[in-house]
Amino acid sequence: MIEDFITHFRFAQPGWLIMLVPALLLLLLRRGRGATGAVVFPNLGVLVSLGKRVNRLAWSVGIPLVFISLVLAILGMARPVWRNEYQSRVASGIDIVITFDVSLSMDIDDFRRSGRPMRRIDAAKEVVDAFITRRPDDRIGLVAFAGRPVSVSPITLDHDWLRQGLEKLQLWDERSQTGTVKEQGTAIGSALATAATRLDNRDAKSKIIVLITDGQSNSGKISPVEAAQHIKTLGIKTYTVAIGTTKGRVSSRIQNFPRQEFDLPTLRKIANETGGEHFWAQSLEDLENNFQTIDNLEKTETRSLTVIDDRELFAWFVGASLLAALAFAVYMSVNKTTT
Repeated sequence: MIEDFITHFRFAQPGWLIMLVPALLLLLLRRGRGATGAVVFPNLGVLVSLGKRVNRLAWSVGIPLVFISLVLAILGMARPVWRNEYQSRVASGIDIVITFDVSLSMDIDDFRRSGRPMRRIDAAKEVVDAFITRRPDDRIGLVAFAGRPVSVSPITLDHDWLRQGLEKLQLWDERSQTGTVKEQGTAIGSALATAATRLDNRDAKSKIIVLITDGQSNSGKISPVEAAQHIKTLGIKTYTVAIGTTKGRVSSRIQNFPRQEFDLPTLRKIANETGGEHFWAQSLEDLENNFQTIDNLEKTETRSLTVIDDRELFAWFVGASLLAALAFAVYMSVNKTTT
C-alpha cells in the first residue's frame, strides 16, 4: 500500500505548496500573547472571565479546525493526482527469414567451445538464438533445408515459438527415421525461393534473408543464382553465411569419399546480387561476429512514448477543507450561544 502511494501519488501543480509556509507561520504567531487592554473595567470581571473561556475554547478546537481547513485547501490547489504511467513502444520492424542448412554435413564438429569439439549445427543454433534475442521488434521466420526446404516457423513476433522450432532442428537419422528434412542434399536455390515467397506478401519497411549453409547446392528445381535474381526483383536483401573450416570432413558413413563442398563464389554472388553481404565463419567467434555485423547493418527504428493517466483527487481535499471550515463555524456558533 505504501509502495503504491509513493509510486502513484503526485502533485500536478506543486508550486502552491509554498503557501504552507505562511500558513504555518500564522499558526505559530497565533500562539503568542497579544497586547493587553488599554482601559480596565474593574466592575466587569464576570464578562472578562466569559471572554477567556470563549478564547480558550476557540484555541483548543476552533483554531485547529481553521488551520486544517487552510492546509487542505492549499493541498487541493496543488492538484493531487493518482498517476499511472504507461510505456508505449512503436517499432518499425524488419521482416527476416532465416534459412538454415540441416544437411548431414552440418554434423561435422570442426568448431570449438572451451577447447572441446562442437558440431556446426549446434554452433549455428546457438548464434541464431542470440540473434533472435537481440531483435525483439522484428518479425522472424525460419526455413530449414537439406534436399528440399521445410517451413519451421512462420514470420512472427512470437519469438518463444520461433525458438522452440529452432531448438527442434535435427539432422536426418536414417536408422531412427527422425529429423527435420528426410530428403538429403543441399537445395540452396529452393530454400531461397521459399524464403522469398514468405516475404513477398509482407508489408514491411525492409525484408531480408539470412542464409546459413556449409555446402554447395546440389538439389532443388532452381539454382541459387536464379533464385537470387528473382529475390532482387522483390527488393529483398540476402546475407549469406558459410559455416565451417576447410579441414572439416563428413564421416565415411555419410559419404564414401568424404570431401569439402564449400561454394564461396556462389554464396558471394547471391549476396552481391541482392545487395547483402557474404560471410565465412570458420570458428564460433567468427560466427558470432558475423551475426553481430548483420545485426548492426539492419537496424530497427523504435520510438518510446510515455502515456500519463492522472486521476484527479483535488475534489476530496477541497471537500474536506469545506467540511473543516463548516465544523469550525458550527462549533463557534454553538459555544457563543451557550456562553
